[in-house]
Amino acid sequence: MTNQETLLGHLQVCDELYQLAHEENRHLKEQQTLPPAGLLERKRDLLQRLDQSLTSLRADHPGSATGREQLQLGEKIRGRILQILQLDKENEQLLLRVSLSRGPAATAPLAPVPSPAMLQKIYARTSV
Repeated sequence: MTNQETLLGHLQVCDELYQLAHEENRHLKEQQTLPPAGLLERKRDLLQRLDQSLTSLRADHPGSATGREQLQLGEKIRGRILQILQLDKENEQLLLRVSLSRGPAATAPLAPVPSPAMLQKIYARTSV
């Protein structure tokens, strides 16, 4: 595989990651729930493909002459990675909000609310 093909493959993986991050972002904004397991599994698979792609890029000869097209591809990839990072940061913040809104109160049973009469009795006993 040539350096050009490796770069194109890497760009394709980055584009797929970007689309998945968009899908996760839409889900978090619209549903305000944790992403489904299928989405997380796809993310793991894509991250594994990204790791393989990066390994291929590193294996290519770093001293080989880079043409104008390869430089443009490199810039395109950098731009896409920045978009992914920005969207991922927003998704992390949304995930934090979703998980905090669910919090332990959502999973723990609610304590019974004491009646005003009970509160007055307790207050009368402790205020003496």
